[in-house]
Amino acid sequence: MKLLIQGNNIVVTDAIHDYVQQKLEKAVKHFHSLTTKVDVHLSVARNDRISDKHKAEVTVYANGTVIRAQEGSENLYASIDLVADKIARQLRKYKERKLEKKTHAQVKATDVVTEEPVAGDLIGDRTPELPSEVVRMKYFSMPPMTIEEALEQLQLVDHDFYMFRNSATNEINVIYVRNHGGYGVIQPHNTNNGNGNH
Repeated sequence: MKLLIQGNNIVVTDAIHDYVQQKLEKAVKHFHSLTTKVDVHLSVARNDRISDKHKAEVTVYANGTVIRAQEGSENLYASIDLVADKIARQLRKYKERKLEKKTHAQVKATDVVTEEPVAGDLIGDRTPELPSEVVRMKYFSMPPMTIEEALEQLQLVDHDFYMFRNSATNEINVIYVRNHGGYGVIQPHNTNNGNGNH
């Protein structure tokens, strides 16, 4: 297992490095055949008003799949413990799904996502507000995948949404967790019927 540990506002001492390595090796020990690389990002917020200052973020690369978890607490070692437990659960889910896929037929996209009309006013009485600056840029490869595969990825990355290239349309889509349960998919409205004219 290739392990990379980075720190932000914190020096990654030998003691911290050894602790992270020990915890993550234990978390991924049953998944060594799947795991190719593990990235760990440790950070400490300098703002005294933030209660969970010590954050630990782990990204595991498993056979082309990205599995991610993050945790924060008032203590760096506690955050490392929490994120190691969480990533072990995520890996277990991933492995179980891979086994299920081998034994069961895949679910149809229409069974997973039902099309619902979008409300005319999505923001209600809130005022739209953009952040004053972009604080982080992320780049990732976007191989075409089905909605079912995107749903699996969403469940593995510990986010509320997942952006993907839909293999059926070759367009960028977003699958997200709905506030009242279930999942939704955002797709571009096809106004040109594929003929290239606008």
